[in-house]
Amino acid sequence: MTTFQPDTVPGQPPPPDSVPPRDSTTNAPTSVARLNDTIRGFVDRWGSVWVEGEITSWNARGGNVFGRMKDLATDATISFRIWSSTLQRLPKDLKVGDHVIACVKADYFPRTGDFSFSVSAMRHVGLGDQLEKLELLRATLRKEGLFDASRKQPVPFLPHLIGLITGENSDAEKDVHRNAELRWPHVNIRTKHAAVQGDRCVPETIAALKALDADPDVDVIIIARGGGDPQTLLGFSDERLLRAVAAASTPVVSAIGHENDHPLLDDVADLRASTPTDAAKRVVPDVSEQRALVGQLRARLTGRFTQRISHDIAQLEQLRSRPVLRSPEGLLTGRAQETWVLVNRGRDIVDRRVADSDRRTRELRASLRALSPLATLTRGYAIAHLANGVIVREASQAPAGAGLLVTLAEGTIAARSEGEVAEPPAASTSGGPN
Repeated sequence: MTTFQPDTVPGQPPPPDSVPPRDSTTNAPTSVARLNDTIRGFVDRWGSVWVEGEITSWNARGGNVFGRMKDLATDATISFRIWSSTLQRLPKDLKVGDHVIACVKADYFPRTGDFSFSVSAMRHVGLGDQLEKLELLRATLRKEGLFDASRKQPVPFLPHLIGLITGENSDAEKDVHRNAELRWPHVNIRTKHAAVQGDRCVPETIAALKALDADPDVDVIIIARGGGDPQTLLGFSDERLLRAVAAASTPVVSAIGHENDHPLLDDVADLRASTPTDAAKRVVPDVSEQRALVGQLRARLTGRFTQRISHDIAQLEQLRSRPVLRSPEGLLTGRAQETWVLVNRGRDIVDRRVADSDRRTRELRASLRALSPLATLTRGYAIAHLANGVIVREASQAPAGAGLLVTLAEGTIAARSEGEVAEPPAASTSGGPN
């Protein structure tokens, strides 16, 4: 860099643009433009260099690519640009997570003061260690069922208390509060602040999660961050945090605010939101929409009731117009005549059956009398029994002196046998035997 002593006016400070940066003083400061031009001149003398690293960001805009590359052993990163003319010569499958080597040249933009590297060549070396570990962890968790939809808990329709885990004074916290209060003014949010990147991210997030999950008043928990490149989102793919979220009894919403890539927390959480704003919209119902919905349901209910009542009134009017309801006595008169006919017919049938039964009874009684031994006895006959009740049928059964019981038509008499006789006594003039 060339240095020189500018021309000055005695007693006055020299013009700032005329002072080189190295020779600037409090009374003679240099300008921002001259400083940037000086830096650019210094950077332009650097040559190209081959660098090895892992792609952590890859954004295509207007045919060009703007991304970041991370050191394989430390957290050091650089920004790079690939112009469209160079991009055409590179492999088509370059993406976030690739382990690459690239030929880069430092580039400084004096107008904005941005420092970046222009890529003239880039090729694959292998999958980056971090992305490889994430893919292995993803496969393990999927095999264990932590990504299954069946284990995810539904988010309540209107949570009484929302737990929020996010960075302190972050845009994500403001977005969640603002959008939730716009949708439901009386929403209650309990916020636990935690680091959203770096070494403190995982332990602080887990501690906040356990505290909110243990609170019985919390209905849903939102873990929010305002986006970032995959390198800064690695904490939300940590296995410790993922298993803590899977074990939580309260539904967890992941709202990391990412685009091209997403952490494993999105797959384990019960609900995935694209941004903190989207999380507030999906967790908190819109009071105006709910009022409109209630109005619509009331209108539909009123319409259905009105339609049903009108239909029932029309049916009643139709029934009332029928002859049977207009003059019901006509129906009673017809039924009374029919009843009278049926009663008379039943009476005649009963009388005939009673007469037939009476006649049959008399016939049976006459037959019974004709066959009864009593009818024979009334004609003058008698039945002789021995003392043991045996009926005497032959004279030899009653020898002389044997006691007999003689049954007549009316009564019984005792007798004693005189033995067998040659001829029976002559019949009396009364006509029956003695």
